[in-house]
Amino acid sequence: MVNVASVAVKEPLETSFSSAPTEGLTSQEAVRRLSETGPNKLPEVQLPGLPTIFIRQFLSPFIYMLLVAAIVSLAFGKLASAVFILAVLLLNAGIGTVQEYSAQKSAAALRNLVHGRARVLRDGEAVTIDIEEVVPGDVVLLTSGDKVPADMQLVASDGLEIDESMLTGESVAVVKDSSARPGESANLAERADRCFAGTVVTRGRGRGVVDATAMDTEIGTIAKKVAGRRVSEAPLMIRIRRFTYQVAGAIVMAILVLAALMALRGGYTVSEMVMMAIGLAVSTIPEGLPAALTVALAIGMRRMAKENVIIRKLVAVEALGSCTFICSDKTGTLTVNELTIASAHLPSGQVYKANGAGLAPGSIDGDDLEPLRELCVTGVLANESHLDYNAGRWNGDGDIVDLAFLVFAKKAGLSLGQLRQQCPQRRLVPYESEKAFSGSINDDEDTCVFYVKGSPEKITAAATTMKVDGAVVPFDKARIEKQYEDLAANGYRVLALAKRTASSDEDDPALSELTFLGLVAMIDPIREEAKDAIGRCRDGGIGVAMVTGDHPSTAKAIAMDLGLCGPDAQPVTGSMMREAEEKGQDAVRDLVLPARVFARIEPAQKELIVATFMNDGHFVAVTGDGVNDAAAMRRANAGVAMGKSGTDVAKEAADLIITDDNFASIVAGVEQGRIVYNNIRKVIILLVATGFSALLLFFLSVLVGLPMPLTAVQLLWLNLVANGVQDVALAFEPKEGDELTRDPRRPDQPILDRFAIERILVAGTTMGALAFAVYWTALGSGIEDAQARNITLMMMVLFGNARVLSGRSETKSLFKIPYFANRPLALAVPLALGFHLLLMNVPGLRSILEIGPISPAVFAALIMVAGLFLAVEEAHKAIHRQRIRAGSQSASKSLPQTSSV
Repeated sequence: MVNVASVAVKEPLETSFSSAPTEGLTSQEAVRRLSETGPNKLPEVQLPGLPTIFIRQFLSPFIYMLLVAAIVSLAFGKLASAVFILAVLLLNAGIGTVQEYSAQKSAAALRNLVHGRARVLRDGEAVTIDIEEVVPGDVVLLTSGDKVPADMQLVASDGLEIDESMLTGESVAVVKDSSARPGESANLAERADRCFAGTVVTRGRGRGVVDATAMDTEIGTIAKKVAGRRVSEAPLMIRIRRFTYQVAGAIVMAILVLAALMALRGGYTVSEMVMMAIGLAVSTIPEGLPAALTVALAIGMRRMAKENVIIRKLVAVEALGSCTFICSDKTGTLTVNELTIASAHLPSGQVYKANGAGLAPGSIDGDDLEPLRELCVTGVLANESHLDYNAGRWNGDGDIVDLAFLVFAKKAGLSLGQLRQQCPQRRLVPYESEKAFSGSINDDEDTCVFYVKGSPEKITAAATTMKVDGAVVPFDKARIEKQYEDLAANGYRVLALAKRTASSDEDDPALSELTFLGLVAMIDPIREEAKDAIGRCRDGGIGVAMVTGDHPSTAKAIAMDLGLCGPDAQPVTGSMMREAEEKGQDAVRDLVLPARVFARIEPAQKELIVATFMNDGHFVAVTGDGVNDAAAMRRANAGVAMGKSGTDVAKEAADLIITDDNFASIVAGVEQGRIVYNNIRKVIILLVATGFSALLLFFLSVLVGLPMPLTAVQLLWLNLVANGVQDVALAFEPKEGDELTRDPRRPDQPILDRFAIERILVAGTTMGALAFAVYWTALGSGIEDAQARNITLMMMVLFGNARVLSGRSETKSLFKIPYFANRPLALAVPLALGFHLLLMNVPGLRSILEIGPISPAVFAALIMVAGLFLAVEEAHKAIHRQRIRAGSQSASKSLPQTSSV
């Protein structure tokens, strides 16, 4: 660790907030130190290399069965079969290695798109940099919601509390004090004068000098001890693997029954029975499903990244697509997050309207702006942001509310730098959501003044007087309340400003005996794309609620513009939630479930709202950007953090991060999640239906006493090569276009629901029965057993082509889906067929599979049979579409009403 005493800063490390280091390192010195110490990050988890991934492909009971098949083949003198089985093993392992390695690289690349940020002093100014660029000696500014970027010695603190549970296990936030002097023997939890990397600021402000980064930090020490620890597997993948083993068990039982039937019928050699059992088992078990799922999820991650959705956990790709309800923030998500003060309203009734939006220059209507001066001064001094003009444009750094006041003051003609110099700050009261106000004690000539701005409810409750035409008169609360209620009803965010005389030694200035100065009406326009996205959610059966801390009238006005509610809707407020909680769970449920607008909601109440919707059977996604949102995001099925405005706490609690803070991007992510899940279903249905058809073919053959319809090697070829490439290619299927017009799937819906099982039975039965008919007809016409198998294998290859094409949609006709919409599949289908046709005509290779050329007439007949299968598939889809139409006419769309998720 770097000794804090040796750190080069431009001022001594004093303990008062105002006298703490103010310039920090120079940019040049920071670059030099970064080159010496390296990036401030812990070593990333070492992902397995290609050799490890390749070897891992063989660690499967199904692969063991293939090895047994190869050994048995050698034991029975079938060298060519054994060699082919081993070749198939190597090919399958190669394909799986490429898939897994590619998905691994894609996931790592997407995770790197979102970096943590830290505010430091460089060249005497506060700048925001990547956490990786923090170096020893940096002066770091901490505020509520930040993740501490490195280990540091506090030099100033103001109500600073930090959650150190990740290091100490203590669930209660620790109070930090820069003046504390714990002994050298103090343990980690007792170091009140230090902050540690990875911990989270839950309240207050602080300033510290970095003395350890990367592996030199306390968390770095822990990282060294747990290096190489295995990363847990995604729950979705665990469920899928469990599903595959369940299916495998059923298939093995069926094979045992078939083997017993063969023994009872007689006429089969032990070699035929053993090779058939092993080959059929491998053919029917969907051992390639995990690789196909990894590909589907990785594709979903890349597609979501294009929609400004970064996935932090692989399973979240599918989770977002499963949501039936979204609890959304308002500011920056449903609105553009560019607050502008549209007008100022003085207690006298005088109104000043401002022109211009955001940080853009503008003006204030009116010839005499002097009555507005005190209000502007308060807005500038009770403020933590900075506004600068550089390179021909205005640039802001800080909270958007604070920036709006600085811009408004500039429009009124005030010099921000001069004002702050004339009225130096003694004490800052930073904004905290629980307090709902911010303030500052400043010197103003010979007096100290407490300037404050905050929610109208908070300020008016503490006001005793007000300024009217330069005179101080008793406060008219009813009149002021009418002013801000009218403004809020029109969709404005309303803040109140006030001041009072203060003493120079006030450590915790109270909100009392304030002189009210006026109201400002701030506007944050809605996102037009958010309005459209809410409509798409409605079409897709997804409920949307706005949960905000704003005034109920403001929230309702914006919700009406967005189409979330009508004019008769009543927003649910925090006070209403408290009353309902006192009455019990049923009262909370009755209050929450019908509501779509929640205003003046506290953090714990947001979590309760989420829990209530989840208990009603919804799969809930929650958006958030602050510390106060973290609990609700962790409670939800899918937590969605804002990439631009979100705090580190929110991002750590989230499963997904929206890089543009736009609600429309969330809806786009929902659509992509549904596409991923649909593709997973398609792959599963394809694999299980193909396996079922092979079982049926063998059962029918044994029942009528026919020879084995396919050899073990032929089954391996069909399953792992001819169909294997097509299975993976199906995972690339793009959207069908109606994903957001369908009802969301129930949270408790199994992977194979009634319709999926129906699809499997129809497709599997049709393929198995037709393949048996082809085999029986070939034998009945006098064709030898080997040639009959050759024809049957060709039939199954064609069925594989037809099935994967038909499986591109569960409802749409094959002929209405553009062939080249899925280019990998468009290539895989002719490749699988062409490779098999080529193999049939290559003398050295065709002997391994015991196949050969077939006549054009036979091939044409097989194509006609495959066409018959497609006709059955199309008819089944048409029947299902008719059911859907009938269902939609008889009942409206409904969301799940199960008691639990």
